Amino acid sequence: MTVAHVRTQGATWDELLTPEGTPRPAARQLLDQLAALEHSELQERQTLAELDILTMGITFTVYSDGRGIDRAWPFDIIPRVIAASEWRRVEAGLVQRLRAINMFVDDLYHDQRIVADGVFPAELLERSKNFRPECVGASPAHGVWAHISGSDLVRDASGTMYVLEDNLRVPSGVSYVLENRAISKRVFADLFAKQSIMPVDSYTDELNRMLVSLAPDGIANPTIAVLTPGIYNSAYFEHSFLAQRMGAVLVEGADLVVADDECLYMRTIGGLERVHVVYRRIDDEFLDPEAFRPDSMLGVPGLMRAWRAGNVAIANAPGAGVADDKVVYAWVPDIIRYYLGEEPLIPNVPTYRCLYDDERRFVIEHIDELVVKPANESGGYGLLIGDRATRSELDAHIALIEADPRNWVAQPILSLSTVPTLCDGEIEPRHVDLRPFILSGRHSYVTAGGLTRVALRKGSLVVNSSQGGGSKDTWIVEDE
Repeated sequence: MTVAHVRTQGATWDELLTPEGTPRPAARQLLDQLAALEHSELQERQTLAELDILTMGITFTVYSDGRGIDRAWPFDIIPRVIAASEWRRVEAGLVQRLRAINMFVDDLYHDQRIVADGVFPAELLERSKNFRPECVGASPAHGVWAHISGSDLVRDASGTMYVLEDNLRVPSGVSYVLENRAISKRVFADLFAKQSIMPVDSYTDELNRMLVSLAPDGIANPTIAVLTPGIYNSAYFEHSFLAQRMGAVLVEGADLVVADDECLYMRTIGGLERVHVVYRRIDDEFLDPEAFRPDSMLGVPGLMRAWRAGNVAIANAPGAGVADDKVVYAWVPDIIRYYLGEEPLIPNVPTYRCLYDDERRFVIEHIDELVVKPANESGGYGLLIGDRATRSELDAHIALIEADPRNWVAQPILSLSTVPTLCDGEIEPRHVDLRPFILSGRHSYVTAGGLTRVALRKGSLVVNSSQGGGSKDTWIVEDE
């Protein structure tokens, strides 16, 4: 196989090769290895990787087809490679971003200075679906609300890296980062021996350390529980994986109870056992039927009372989702400037806010040239890619925008970067994004790379696994 066989095509940023067709420095050894392999050898390694996935039971669940069954995790063995020199700036930019976002959330639940100073619109806050009045006045440890976050990054045709969106409620996918790396080490063991690829294995230790730091005062060895909706949740594999790796207990709402002392306890065969920290994988509205949805069977009655009393820590804190909103996203650069007095190290994708008349008119007039997004959907649902939509689909979204302008934003259609990918036995370019995971507590931590998601369907820009996407290992390689 030659370098030409792995080169991506078209007017996109090639993650492995320069426009002249030479290897990017960080990817040189990978490309040399690929060039030395026969096509059949590469396919054999892909097949062995897929067998590993089946053997280890690495799965995800898709609900959109109506069957809700577990499927083997889709993984492509050709990794994405990023130079460490570039990554250090990205890492600093993510720490900066989450520091400002956490200050913003804390301000919204206290003095709302950013609103009073006219930097953030009061009307946007008033109509926020994720602002929780039940959290007003609460003060989580270290002033941090979004302890675990995943910011989605994309690279355009010029090679510029942008933050596409922030996931601050219950971001998922980090278990696949760790499992992808374990598989990749077997597929390309010789390359891991030859070059310096930054490790990702310490994530669960860092997560455990951060959660321990949130425990109520005086608790040196806290009991940590991972709160899951149960085995039918699409991310249950991850809930179980992280609990096992951290030595935490995996619980459902029915396993927990808030007693008269407003402390949280776990039911065990030996009686009630105190729980000090909850890593919740349940959305706010299902977390506590006393405070939110009374019909929720997933949460724990009284959990909010215990949290507000300071007797249990919850990560992510209830109410953190106020900043996990694709409309609020448009203000993050201003949020960074306001709280930190700094320019953003990673830019946002330019975003049109439909709640403003002039920007809404522009979106409606140019809707076939834009990506249109609802404020609070995830997984690629509700998304409209203008140049791939029918006239009736465009008109339907225009009606939705006009009916509820606050709920919609639009962005230019970026030519996302591509990575060579094995598809039906052939190596073809496929678009990718990247979700690094950021831990925020007493200290900050960013995964070395993250989850590279790949659109396995030819020409598709939708990378979500629930809609036909897959994943790749992400190598952060020290520059030569």
